[in-house]
Amino acid sequence: MLAPRRLLARLFAVVGSVLPLALVAGCGSSTMSTIEGHSDLTRSILDIYGTIFWIDLFLFVLVQGILIVAVIKFRATGKETAPPEQVHGNLQMEVGWTIAPVLILLVIAIPTVSFIFDSQAQAKDDALVVNATGKQWWFKFEYPGYSFETANEIHVPLGRQVDVRLQSDNVIHAFWAPQIAAKRDMVPGRVNHITFTADTVGTFLGQCAEYCQDSHALMKFRVMVDTPEDFEKWANHEKQPVADTNEASDGFKAFQGATCIACHAIAGSSAQARVGPNLTHVGSRTRIAAGLLENNEANLKLWLKDPSAVKPGEGRNGVGMPNLNLTDEQITTLVAYLQSLK
Repeated sequence: MLAPRRLLARLFAVVGSVLPLALVAGCGSSTMSTIEGHSDLTRSILDIYGTIFWIDLFLFVLVQGILIVAVIKFRATGKETAPPEQVHGNLQMEVGWTIAPVLILLVIAIPTVSFIFDSQAQAKDDALVVNATGKQWWFKFEYPGYSFETANEIHVPLGRQVDVRLQSDNVIHAFWAPQIAAKRDMVPGRVNHITFTADTVGTFLGQCAEYCQDSHALMKFRVMVDTPEDFEKWANHEKQPVADTNEASDGFKAFQGATCIACHAIAGSSAQARVGPNLTHVGSRTRIAAGLLENNEANLKLWLKDPSAVKPGEGRNGVGMPNLNLTDEQITTLVAYLQSLK
């Protein structure tokens, strides 16, 4: 058995080697970080977290300080001739450690409850409305004020309140973009709301945060905060049909022949199905497969070849994108057509 000093030395060596790695990992920049906010909603949450952190830090230092003092002051010296004085009860201390936690809980509870009510408040009249629907396994985003829909990428304007109306048409999902919006469930048969005003231009990651079967962990989306001018430019482009609506083209014939038309819509064409993601302007999106893959030729081919190899569960029991058993020639034609839809 190791001596106490050698055991402590080994313990400090392990902690000393692991702690720097943990600190480096924690300091890394990530748009999925929960300790950096870029909207009024997430900054309010972080304010509460900050209050709790400083209270916890104060209590930790206080308790550890008392413990260290007690260990040093009342340690055994080996010269004791009798047991130390036994103390049974102390009214002042008992009252103190009963009242103190109550006061601490009040300091935490009052702003927390206040924030909960504020976060449930009705959106402003001029808020941008986005209808978000959780699918298996992707997100549909509709912009009723602009009469178009997109998938897995939600654009919002800087400095304008956004009212995201959350729902699901299958199982329970959850909308969570930690730097922009708090987690909120998407429940079948019910519309939940989450409102926020973004204060930083950029792209922020989000994903489903409620287990929804096989590809739950691969159900991602992106929140793209644009300047008001860039947002209007994007929205006006999105609501337009694609530039080339020639249904006699080889690309559209391949789209139709591969039965893609049974699930997907392309504005300005006869493809108007609403089962899968709307593919109008899909070529201008940054990601495919619910944010999992970069939108490029190689990844499009990989996705069309066998979706279930990319996302487990796709096509199973009628859920998600099926394997259409396309030939390499069909895939090449389809990829060229889809990339042209900008």
